[in-house]
Amino acid sequence: MASVRAKAATGATAVVAVALIAAGLLMLVALRGNLVEQVDLQAEVTARDVAGQLATGTAFDDLDLDRSRPVQVLDADEDRLLAASEGLQAISGTGSDQVTVREEPPARPPGFDDDDDDDDDEDDGNRLGPGEVDEDIDYADGHATVDGAAGPYRFAVVDVTTPDGTETTVYAGAPAEVEQAALDSVRTSMFVGVPVLLAVVAAITWLMTRRALRPVEGIRREMAAITHSTDLSRRVPEPSARDEVGRLAVTTNETLAALEASVERQRRFVADASHELRSPIASLRTQLEVGQAHPDLLDLGGAVQDTVRLQDLAADLLLLARLDAGEQPAAGRRVDLAELAREELAQRAALLAAAGVTARTELAEVTVEGSRGQLSRVVGNLIDNAVRHAVGTVRVSLRPEGGAAAVLEVADDGAGVPAGQRERIFERFVRLDDARSRDAGGAGLGLAIARDVAVRHHGTLTVSDAPEGGALFRLTLPVPPPSAPADPAAPPAAG
Repeated sequence: MASVRAKAATGATAVVAVALIAAGLLMLVALRGNLVEQVDLQAEVTARDVAGQLATGTAFDDLDLDRSRPVQVLDADEDRLLAASEGLQAISGTGSDQVTVREEPPARPPGFDDDDDDDDDEDDGNRLGPGEVDEDIDYADGHATVDGAAGPYRFAVVDVTTPDGTETTVYAGAPAEVEQAALDSVRTSMFVGVPVLLAVVAAITWLMTRRALRPVEGIRREMAAITHSTDLSRRVPEPSARDEVGRLAVTTNETLAALEASVERQRRFVADASHELRSPIASLRTQLEVGQAHPDLLDLGGAVQDTVRLQDLAADLLLLARLDAGEQPAAGRRVDLAELAREELAQRAALLAAAGVTARTELAEVTVEGSRGQLSRVVGNLIDNAVRHAVGTVRVSLRPEGGAAAVLEVADDGAGVPAGQRERIFERFVRLDDARSRDAGGAGLGLAIARDVAVRHHGTLTVSDAPEGGALFRLTLPVPPPSAPADPAAPPAAG
């Protein structure tokens, strides 16, 4: 397959070749027309000069004829030469090839009828009067030999009638050698110059394309090296020129950086998930081994708790995997956010009572679009997080904002989140309370899942200081237009 350089050079050369050939042909046509006009003008001047002499009564023998140019004066039938220039030795392309004046007209061919000719002349209404010169001039191409020099000529043809009524035709030639020489010179220049110019264009295009594509080749080689080495920390060279190739290099490096970050994030995710899964599995195995050896010491409650924790962690990991794969909530599904919040609080009534926490609600009726299962996971995770850190009160409020958004707030009266850590808590497997036991704290995936789901629903999730003194989590979701038809409530989606 031809390279881009070869294709560019070939294409540029072809375009220039077509342009040069077209321009050359047009130039030849225009030049030939101009030269022919000049030669015709010279022949016409000579012919009219001779015709003027005849029209004023100059005798044929007394005509002032240019010796350097071929001139013939023929009778009306063009079968008798009445006068010719001195140097004329041979002629062709005119009405007669005669170059010597004869005393008597040549014999008429057999069957020629003078009466018929006279009748035709009488019928011709365009005859010239005595001493008149025809305004219309014809031209003919021919050859002539003048003073031993033969060459092509352009003849002007003028009809003229002498004062005594003799009808004549004047042929006066102008040399066409200059025209032919000029055209031949231009053709030769084109035949020699066009290939040279095309070679220069091809070479320059090749070199310029090679120079322009050199950074692309560097990018390709580096990308191939990165592919073979799987070292995503490497970057392609960025040229100093900020042209299309430079922007390609910048975009490629940005893509590599994003890919490196994604791979690193996946690596940490796998490592953290393995670590988090190891603890409940190890605890559950220990309890089962103890129960197998000493049935009376089997802690069924602890085993169930570890199993539930393992199940919740597996569900969280599965949901994160689906979100990372680009899963989007189903369009057109309506979710009553107030009803969803009440359901999540009702499910955690025992948890609230065990923690000694009172839940206060301020829920306006607001409907949003999205996945009921994913949104319930967000609200539940926010409530669980608030209960975990609250001293005695958790507040859940819901209100419309500007008619285009729904704002769900979950606040607690705990210690809050330090300002410098408010974005970090949304990272996966991040827990700020290092002193807290893993059994009490969870795996650190709840807030990461909540933000990912909020983003998938075209919303936001932020944290700030609550009026109660603890953390205030604010979930903002878009509200569908009132004109949109309400779909029937969908059953809770898994995960």
